[in-house]
Amino acid sequence: MEPFVSLTAVAAPYYFADVDTDRIIPHRFLRKPLSAGYRNFLFHDERLDAEGRERPDFVLNRPPYRSARILVGGRNFGCGSAREGAVYALQDRGFRAVIAPGYADFFRENCMQNGVLPVVLDESIVAAIAGQIQASPGSTVAIDLPGQAVRAPDGTRHRFEIDPSRKEQLLRGLDDIGLTLQRTAAIDAFESAYYRRVPWLRPVALRQ
Repeated sequence: MEPFVSLTAVAAPYYFADVDTDRIIPHRFLRKPLSAGYRNFLFHDERLDAEGRERPDFVLNRPPYRSARILVGGRNFGCGSAREGAVYALQDRGFRAVIAPGYADFFRENCMQNGVLPVVLDESIVAAIAGQIQASPGSTVAIDLPGQAVRAPDGTRHRFEIDPSRKEQLLRGLDDIGLTLQRTAAIDAFESAYYRRVPWLRPVALRQ
């Protein structure tokens, strides 16, 4: 996955509490392959009308926010089902980070595994940032992962916390599988030593 180090980008306000994954991507689209373009299904039932035309009042359809790469959401963002497709849709639309007071655990983990940074800030701070980008559409927010800081449109800096191991994975662009593959030599060395001690346990397919 693409490493995340720092990002300065237009932020879009979607400041609602308890936004579930079916709202982010309706379940009927999860049967489609990623090649179908999951960005087309992001907030589908709010973004488009019954004829498939864009609703001009929906935030991501408004010109100032079309280039947004940061989404500012409310508390308990990404609740509902554990579908990874919700993160696929955000990522395919170009979002690299979400800022919210909190997330459903599985949504936060799915973000981490796909190179999307889920920033947690105090609810009053998130509300202030959402208000600033609503008042000044097209304004930017800056995120510095090494420094664990967010710079709001008004210039104020806010520190956020993140698990050190997850931070390292994002900085290096490694999901859990990628992280494991970094240790292939150590794993091979362990297996060789282990099977020398107990050769009868070596799988038949590996026996010379």
